[in-house]
Amino acid sequence: MLIREFAILLLSPLALLTAQDDPALAAAKALDQEILKLNTLPQDARPRAIHDLAARVRQQPTSYVSALAFNLSADSGESDGREALQDVADTMVEAIHRSPAKYVAGNMYTVLASLVRYGHVEVSLDDPKHAAAVSELDADDRQRAATAFTLQDIRGQPWDSKNLRGEVLLVNFWSTSCTPCREEMPDLERLYQRFHAQGLVVLAISGDKASDLRNYLAEQKVSFPLLVDPDDKVRERFRVAGIPKTFLYDREGRLAGQTLDRTTASGWIALLNRAGLR
Repeated sequence: MLIREFAILLLSPLALLTAQDDPALAAAKALDQEILKLNTLPQDARPRAIHDLAARVRQQPTSYVSALAFNLSADSGESDGREALQDVADTMVEAIHRSPAKYVAGNMYTVLASLVRYGHVEVSLDDPKHAAAVSELDADDRQRAATAFTLQDIRGQPWDSKNLRGEVLLVNFWSTSCTPCREEMPDLERLYQRFHAQGLVVLAISGDKASDLRNYLAEQKVSFPLLVDPDDKVRERFRVAGIPKTFLYDREGRLAGQTLDRTTASGWIALLNRAGLR
């Protein structure tokens, strides 16, 4: 499974909640298996399925609702659409309100804050832990806004991000072993072909070996550079926990926006609009 910002070990929170295999726990485990199967559904069926699962998660006992809400967030993404993400966020907020603190994982607040900032959902949560998570995102974004890098592409040509001022720069972190990453590559290619004449530069950064990237390029048409990030050093500086992840910089080199994970066609256009591309 893709390593994502919201990834967690399946059922590990549930396993910690109780040692008694009672009917309520059995039902929670069954529901969690349904959540996991979201990844087998066609994309057009996922939003409705997420809506239905979110409603059922909210009906779960206090002991399990937080873990299930977290797991639902782990298997949902930006490509499911804003309404589906709103369902997930609402479920997480309700779970936080209902659950004793010991049942709420600390990174649940980070996930929720990310949904609000990068998934553009709305929540009402007056909680110091949520406020702290928002502050952490602020620090991450300041780091990303200031990060410059020089990497070589698979042909050995160096690319220095500081030399790209005046262009609109899209920095994508991906891997050939990541299915959603590979699936969004044609989307990036279409964006590049459409907006390159307006100054769009796409740099796809991967920790994969150059030989693996060359093999990928032999099978998939990609016109923009594929950069090699040895030991994922640049990815670490960008504080990227899960892929795919994309950052947009405007012509002045300012961080103009970023994706939550893999986005939709309309999501890509909305992102580029923030840097003045129409």
